[in-house]
Amino acid sequence: MATPDFVLSLREKIGTDPLWLSGVTAVVLRGDGEAREVLLVRRADNGRLTPVTGIIDPGEEPATAAERETLEEADVVAVAEALVWVHTLAPTTYPNGDRSQFLDLVFRCRYVSGDPRPADGENSEAFWRSLSDLGDLDDEMRARILRAADGSDVARFER
Repeated sequence: MATPDFVLSLREKIGTDPLWLSGVTAVVLRGDGEAREVLLVRRADNGRLTPVTGIIDPGEEPATAAERETLEEADVVAVAEALVWVHTLAPTTYPNGDRSQFLDLVFRCRYVSGDPRPADGENSEAFWRSLSDLGDLDDEMRARILRAADGSDVARFER
């Protein structure tokens, strides 16, 4: 599902006014050393290449949301192991005029099982990519991946 029901319900009440949302980025890693890979998806709506991202449902634990989104979007089971970055994204205006801004929680996730595929229609591709081959990702997404892959269990907080 591209837009959660709770967001659609809020939009009925507030129209296109800015909506503050909490989201997750699940950086799913597998392998070691030079063979280390990251799970990537290509978004169906804009063609952007990203790790798995999604909106946290009301009352949902953020780590659970990262794991759920990974399974829903890419048919991959992963376990969130560390919160590595907490930051606010720039405001977004969608083609229909809706405005929102996200608090993004980036989790480093460990691959457990599954063969990546675009499982829910939000993405046109899902696949593994070497960490040494991220040149075609935009700077923002590359930064999320590299932060998760650097091995630190200390979250980065923007100020």
